[in-house]
Amino acid sequence: MASEKEIKEIYENGMNILEDLTNNVQEIQEQVLEEILKRNAGTEYLSRFFPNGEADNQSFKTNVPIITYEDIKPYIDRIASGETSSILLAYRIIQFLLSTGTSGGQPKLIPMTAESFEKRMSDLLLSDLVTRKCFSGSDEGKSLYLYFIKPEMETPSGLKASFFTTFYFKTESFKNGLAKFCTSPIDTILCLDNKQSMFCQLLTGLLQRDEVVRFGSTFASVLARTIKFLEDYWRELCSNIRTGYLSDWIIDPGCKNAMSLILTRPNRELAHSIQQICEDKSWEGIIVKLWPKIKYIHCIITGSMSQYVSLLEFYGGGIPIVSPIYNSSESSFGINLKPLSKPFDVSYTFLPNTAYFEFLPVGKDGEGKAQETWTDDKPVDLANVKLGRYYEVVVTTLAGLYRYTVGDVLKVTGFYNKSPQFQFVERRNVVLSIDVDKTTEEDLSKAIMKAKLILEPLGIMLTTYSSYADTSLTPGRYVLFWELKMKGSNDLPKLDAKIMEQCCCMVEESFDFTYKSHRKGGAISALELRVVKHGTFDELMDFYVSKGVSVAQYKPPSCLKSEEAVKVLNSGMVGKFFSPKTMF
Repeated sequence: MASEKEIKEIYENGMNILEDLTNNVQEIQEQVLEEILKRNAGTEYLSRFFPNGEADNQSFKTNVPIITYEDIKPYIDRIASGETSSILLAYRIIQFLLSTGTSGGQPKLIPMTAESFEKRMSDLLLSDLVTRKCFSGSDEGKSLYLYFIKPEMETPSGLKASFFTTFYFKTESFKNGLAKFCTSPIDTILCLDNKQSMFCQLLTGLLQRDEVVRFGSTFASVLARTIKFLEDYWRELCSNIRTGYLSDWIIDPGCKNAMSLILTRPNRELAHSIQQICEDKSWEGIIVKLWPKIKYIHCIITGSMSQYVSLLEFYGGGIPIVSPIYNSSESSFGINLKPLSKPFDVSYTFLPNTAYFEFLPVGKDGEGKAQETWTDDKPVDLANVKLGRYYEVVVTTLAGLYRYTVGDVLKVTGFYNKSPQFQFVERRNVVLSIDVDKTTEEDLSKAIMKAKLILEPLGIMLTTYSSYADTSLTPGRYVLFWELKMKGSNDLPKLDAKIMEQCCCMVEESFDFTYKSHRKGGAISALELRVVKHGTFDELMDFYVSKGVSVAQYKPPSCLKSEEAVKVLNSGMVGKFFSPKTMF
């Protein structure tokens, strides 16, 4: 794991490292692939593609097929069951990482080695360095970062499997690095009870409110959850601060011990200040009101997290939202070199030393929609992607993934030196589908962003959304779930049927020609919009957490596949609206 000395070196020389990486993309990429083949060409998986034993870069690209997780899963399952890891890679696997599983079904098991972890850490540290350089004074205060873990699983091989955040927060790299800047004691982060953990982390953040200069978490969804928790528990938090006593229901030994060192005396003045802020009818700007020295909000806000942009802008009072890094369970990819970019303009600069990257060209139709299949073009290297083109990223790692399709569609938006910058477009496997129509995550997001503009002049906020394809009827229809609230309070807005019908119409009008044709021809029924009460999407998160997903890595599914998840949202429904039966 990264030592304190290595962490210091990255912070001191990070910009020089970054310049070197981005100026030598092609050379570094070829070196990365050569090293992967040098180590792993003799493994059971790779050796069958090199019958003559000649495993050079070109023969790798010619002979090794592009795969999905299902293709490599039998090998990973064998390792998890106790066979040697050398069937996939030469170096020892230290554990498996779990994918979130909210968009694609069951979590995947992804091998991780000590070296692959180090490469992730390097990207995290470089990203942190770039962000800090954009905000003067951010080195002088503390970070209120809400972090959580999930119990580890043990495979039959004895190797553990966990989410990356769970693994990372237990390492010396975290303790010697980011944790030193956090308000939350390690023991509150490592508490397995998310409610106790959240309460104690917020309490320590409030006790140190004048020192906090950064507010964040891994994903925007966690911050949305944090704000809801604060709405529910601010009075009790104030009581703890006023009396100097921790609530009796906090029983986790680590939390109790950590809080005994921080909550040491009554502080009536601080409690009164917080109470006055929270009693205000409007919580607009509540984050900067509670923590007045905050310079930015730090969380991943792209992809499915983009639905939380307006919510964080409202509660953040307009302070910048920094989306720092693009990574997945399979690999780290790139960092945001323009932290001050608006959330919908964020691009990530790929770093060529983390893995070997290839890109499958993805065709776009006349309306800018990704086609379902790849074009006939061959994969291109990182150094040869073209500005404005769309690609699906393919990754080869030192940890046993070879020409593995991650499933993300990206758009090339520019270059930093010789390294491409990509904007996340969509997940290929996240679609609403009825018969021959397929509406992607990107299509859905754009349509809803247009529709919510109808509500904003009325003071109504769309806080989060999801959807599913209802095929129980003939013809089927797309169903949207929206959680709405008034900007000045948590009250459910009065739902005007005509206004909500306009929202339905705007969504449908924003869909592509294929959808409109099927809708006009009667092959798809009118779109349905179900409004749910405040807190319903928190219950959806609770549902997925109960199924094994980590709070810290929860990605809200924009397109639901689980009938149980649909039932959770239906249980909170307070209104139902439809587009007109005939349109277009």
